[in-house]
Formats: sequence, C-alpha cells, structure tokens
Amino acid sequence: MWKVIPLALLQSMFLCGGQVMLKLALARMGQFRWEWSFFASQLTNWWFPGCGLAFGAATVLWMHMLKNYPFGVAYPVTSISYLFGVVAAFLIFHEEVTLSQWAGVLLIMAGCVLIAK
Repeated sequence: MWKVIPLALLQSMFLCGGQVMLKLALARMGQFRWEWSFFASQLTNWWFPGCGLAFGAATVLWMHMLKNYPFGVAYPVTSISYLFGVVAAFLIFHEEVTLSQWAGVLLIMAGCVLIAK
C-alpha cells in the first residue's frame, strides 16, 4: 500500500494548489454582482483557469487511485492535503498557525501512515 503515498502526495498538492488559486482568484474578483459585465471581467482573472487545471489534474489522479487501490486506503491518505493547506496558509497567505493546529496536522499525518501500512 505504500505505492499510494506518492500518488496521494501529488494529488493533494494539486488539490491544495487549486484551492490556493481559487482563493487568489476570489480575492482579485471584487464585489460579486449578477451582471454580465461582472462575469465578463472574470475572463482576465487567470487564477480561475489555473484553479480549474489544478482541480482537473487532482481529479484524474484521484480516479487512478480509486481504480487501483482500496477506497479504505485511498480516501484517508488524501488527508495529506490538510498539511499542504496549513503550510499554504502560513507561507502564502501569512496566516497565523497555532501550535494546536500543527499538532492536529501531525496527528493526521500519523493516521495516514497507519492507514497506508
């Protein structure tokens, strides 16, 4: 089952990257309006297509993982994305990450190791 870990890492990186790009796109979006001009203005917000490509790559990897590994292993190890999310919050968005959050991520990683074993 250790073969699923590199795939889960890559899938989680794409998934987290997509979420980061979505947050960046939304920050650049401005006030939401139900107007054609608002939606047309989003066509130049390149974070949106980047987000879609990252989510697409994550989905393709997820499909491969589901096809080739037991669901009870594949699904839990994708929790690795929580680590990437906390690291992205800290490094990209300069958010404060508390000691309890790091402890939670450490416990999640320990769970991933136990499940993959």
